[in-house]
Amino acid sequence: MTLARLAPPLTIGILILPLVFGLVGTVLPALGYLPALGGTTVTTEHFAELFAMPAIWRSAWLSLFVGLATTAISLGIVMLFVAGWSQTRVFQRVQHLLSPLLAIPHAAAAFGFAFLIAPSGYLIRLAAPVFGIDRPPDLLIINDPLGLTMMAGLIVKEIPFLFLVTLAALPQLPHRPTMQLTSAMGYGRVAGFAYALAPRVYRQIRFAVYAVIAYATSVVDVAIILGPNLPPTLPVRLLRWMNDPDLSVRFLASAGAVLQLSVTIAALALWWLLERFVAAVVTAACDGGLRFRRDRIVRILSLTATAIAGLIVFAGVALLALWSVSAFWQFPDLWPQALSLSTWQSALPRILDPLATTLLAGLASTLIALLLTIGCLEREIETGKTGGSRALLAIYMPLMVPQIAFVFGLQVLFVASGTDQRFAALVFVHLIFVLPYVFLSLSDPWRALDRRYDRVSAGLGRSRLATLLSIRLPMLARAIATAAAVGFAVSVGQYLPTVLIGEGRLTTITTEAVALASGGNRRVIGVYAFLQTLLPFVAFAIASLVPALLFRGRRSMRV
Repeated sequence: MTLARLAPPLTIGILILPLVFGLVGTVLPALGYLPALGGTTVTTEHFAELFAMPAIWRSAWLSLFVGLATTAISLGIVMLFVAGWSQTRVFQRVQHLLSPLLAIPHAAAAFGFAFLIAPSGYLIRLAAPVFGIDRPPDLLIINDPLGLTMMAGLIVKEIPFLFLVTLAALPQLPHRPTMQLTSAMGYGRVAGFAYALAPRVYRQIRFAVYAVIAYATSVVDVAIILGPNLPPTLPVRLLRWMNDPDLSVRFLASAGAVLQLSVTIAALALWWLLERFVAAVVTAACDGGLRFRRDRIVRILSLTATAIAGLIVFAGVALLALWSVSAFWQFPDLWPQALSLSTWQSALPRILDPLATTLLAGLASTLIALLLTIGCLEREIETGKTGGSRALLAIYMPLMVPQIAFVFGLQVLFVASGTDQRFAALVFVHLIFVLPYVFLSLSDPWRALDRRYDRVSAGLGRSRLATLLSIRLPMLARAIATAAAVGFAVSVGQYLPTVLIGEGRLTTITTEAVALASGGNRRVIGVYAFLQTLLPFVAFAIASLVPALLFRGRRSMRV
């Protein structure tokens, strides 16, 4: 099939070429070369100007610290929980709790977390009757200078992601017999997993961990909502410079984007050293015969942390929904005095345009990603080659490079090209981030389908295209629909690419929600953030219901 032959090079091009051109479009202005703004000579004066900015190194350090700490804590909790509770009923229940959280955008989860822990948030309201609190305490919880609240907000969202990635890696290993063997040798559950399985699990999820590091060091929307203000993290400062009406500040912003790339590379390098250190410690403990049989406290703590992370996100979403329909809700009441749809009614006229852009960009980028992914996977079947670790690295590459380091360069290139196809450019940039998630979601089910169906179809004289349309696509309808829902959810959550490529002319529910962060109207924030959460959930509901309805008489075809 022509699509199957063209899909792999097209996919690699979409994943890699924007990174290359985007980085070039960032580095050249950082060095003073941007003829459109009068920069015709190469110079380092913009880096000197950047390094002279007040508290610039503190902003860079905050980004580095938050990225590394978020990843280490999230991965540590997930690994300890999987080690201590896998193959138990508790594990299955927590799995059902965490799985839906992947659909919730980071910005919506951050708003819900803020509504929960703010000085006038719901946790303080719960404690108010006990401690006699009648007014919000004067505490700097949100936007604290160390970024601890921002880090906590990221952790509760990255735990579900890393948990589900780890969950996908476990079936590829001899999990049950290995744990039985280590238990028979007298090792505790955590120690047995750490010695025998964790190194192999980590090798499979390493790129996902690197993606978390890159995201946490360069995140913008969560930093705006929960992060420090004086000074803000480096990505937030870069976005302000990029949006400055004085176009000459673009040179400074480009230099800052290069610094952000350096911060992320430094974080990855430090993580690589941490990998070696942890591996050496685990090896030494194993060689020393340490069995850690009494690991009950560690297991309980990991279960508690994992469950709390899931409950916090769900509680935050519930608060978003409640605030969006509350009429008057004074502190320290636990429930609003009345419920009303007036906020929804007043916000509806302003929501329609961003909602339309969100839906169209999400559907278009997801559809293109599905076609390319199916083409690549079909080509794998035809050639018998999967591409190996290099292909996997190419898929993860857009997730491991800071968005702000190359999307700004793409914005410069789009503006320089003089194109007015802004929506097409927005869909293309969303596709860069949607495609990896769609491929990763669909590749395992596609490869797991018994190929004897293909052989039987070929023996009956059916072509590859006929086999694809009549056998593979129907049998994998549920997996395809789930991958599409994941891709749509990723598109809905894109903030920085929409802000930079849309340049204020194209707005989505996410950009509008984050823009409200500086305001104090929780009802309006609740409307936008809850709607942002609702869209992916609707997509996943459709992904679950439509295949069941279409093939309700063919349950044996379910894969």
